[in-house]
Amino acid sequence: MKKYDMKILKVDLTACGYETQLLDERTARGYLGGRGLGTKILYDEQPAGVDPLSPENIIVFATGPLTGTRTPSSGRHFVVSKSPATGGITFTSSGGTWSAELRKAGYDAIVVKGTAERPVYLWIEDGDVELRDAGSFWGKLVSETDEGIRKETHNEAKVLCIGPAGEKRLSIAAIMNEKYRAAGRTGLGAVMGSKNLKAIAVKGEKNIEVADGIGLSRAVNKAMKKISESGVTKEDGGLNAYGTAVLTNIMNASGIYPTKNFQTGTFSDAENISGERMAETILKEKTACYECPIECGRWVDVKSGKYSGVKGESLEYETSWAFGGQCGVNDLGALAKANYLCNEYGLDTISTGSTIGFAMELVDRGIISKDEAGLDLVFGNDEAMIKMIEMMGRREGFGAILADGTRAASKRIGRGSEYYAMQVKGLELPAYDPRGAFGLGLNFATANRGGCHVSGYTIAAEILGVPLKADPFDSTEKKVDLTILFQNLTASVDSSVNCLFLTFALGADDYADMIRYVTGWQNYSSEEFLATGERIFALERLFNKREGFGRKDDTLPQRLLKEPMPEGAPKGKSHPLEGMLDRYYVRRGYDTEGHPEQETLKRLGLA
Repeated sequence: MKKYDMKILKVDLTACGYETQLLDERTARGYLGGRGLGTKILYDEQPAGVDPLSPENIIVFATGPLTGTRTPSSGRHFVVSKSPATGGITFTSSGGTWSAELRKAGYDAIVVKGTAERPVYLWIEDGDVELRDAGSFWGKLVSETDEGIRKETHNEAKVLCIGPAGEKRLSIAAIMNEKYRAAGRTGLGAVMGSKNLKAIAVKGEKNIEVADGIGLSRAVNKAMKKISESGVTKEDGGLNAYGTAVLTNIMNASGIYPTKNFQTGTFSDAENISGERMAETILKEKTACYECPIECGRWVDVKSGKYSGVKGESLEYETSWAFGGQCGVNDLGALAKANYLCNEYGLDTISTGSTIGFAMELVDRGIISKDEAGLDLVFGNDEAMIKMIEMMGRREGFGAILADGTRAASKRIGRGSEYYAMQVKGLELPAYDPRGAFGLGLNFATANRGGCHVSGYTIAAEILGVPLKADPFDSTEKKVDLTILFQNLTASVDSSVNCLFLTFALGADDYADMIRYVTGWQNYSSEEFLATGERIFALERLFNKREGFGRKDDTLPQRLLKEPMPEGAPKGKSHPLEGMLDRYYVRRGYDTEGHPEQETLKRLGLA
């Protein structure tokens, strides 16, 4: 039986050098990879108080034991660092094939520190490592960078890079791979930019070996059967038929589709920008990540209207909401154009659209003038929205005010604008109004990277009824426990590394089986898998504790706590956070400030 090893490439850009390290089995088993491994490295190796844009900040690019294997949907990677948007621990994830190629090139993770004297990119081919000059690519858009680096290295290389937004250190800058895939949230493109690291290109031919191939085949077959039977993940199921934008009509009908900066939860034009309408109009073909049977990706081609000619991939639910309902825009062509520009500049679509919608409300309320914005920045004006994306990507004009997200913008603007910044811990909220999904609201408040839906996607149970139906307005201990379970499971899946969409069909037992056969770890169980997630979540809390985070940061925007929803199923509801938070801390084994108690740390092996 092959021994499972994780090989880490450690790069010091200041010294222009690198070394390799094999991860010990105890750490690998305790944190798996991806999000967990990155958090462990950052907590152990980086002191408190480091400026996120300084040479001392570490950034980790990590795969996991499932990455690149024949397990389903095994084409994701995680990037972990200290966020310039929040000032705390963060992780962000992307799909595609870059992660599998990194493992085939001989490495499971890359740890980068320091700052290069001039722009560089990292080229890894079959175990060989080289830092190359990237001066000719600095200032280039993402597609130009991808194509140029492949010409210099290998036409089939997989390129991860930043665009102009990362170079200009926007706190909403994404890290792109294969042109259209984004590790978008929390501004880690700015961390790469601060290090003068333009890209990491990889190419490999190595076979990714597993400990027990026969056992893994059985586990994969079992998992695939479940995937093929789930209404969400099966062929012609929700995600396959309509992509992630299948959620548009569902969330709108549930009254939790945030509209015009969370003023309400119902958008009258939602149908026009839904996954169903996309399939009827601009969808050209479905796309998939490495070994993914779901094919939730959308390649779109706009053939009519003023945005005719726009083409590209990954017009997702969150993106179509951020530039749709959030900004009051009902033109799919405009949303495709907005998505294209964000991909090219390297911008997080959620934070970019959210911030523009925030500015639109400020104009609407007279807090800022149209002259001050430099555009007729009002809800529904798609042309102004498109122009503002470009201004933000270049840090020009009023775009420079908005370029670091709503929290930073509200501090620059003042005049009471902070109330309208729909963010938690500095990260803009995504496409769900928690006044109609109390578990998700609790998750927004307590998620360690900020306003994040994929830290604990209770929408699955609260709205979709998967794997069980939960009352969205329940705020009792039962809902608190459900939120904690979702958060723990998610942290483990994120560290395995696997696509979170598979959790619509698979449970902890399925993941434990696949990990056991890949690694050869004896007696690896679903209980250990879930305990790993709880450990990772607690370690993130410890990192944030030493950065000064506490109960004051586990909150929601005041609008969601004070203003009752004006219409739809949640009409009259605001979020009952305080009581839920008290129960959450008790059930987690945390103190009243939201920090793990000593007994909890001992139980999790953290003390």
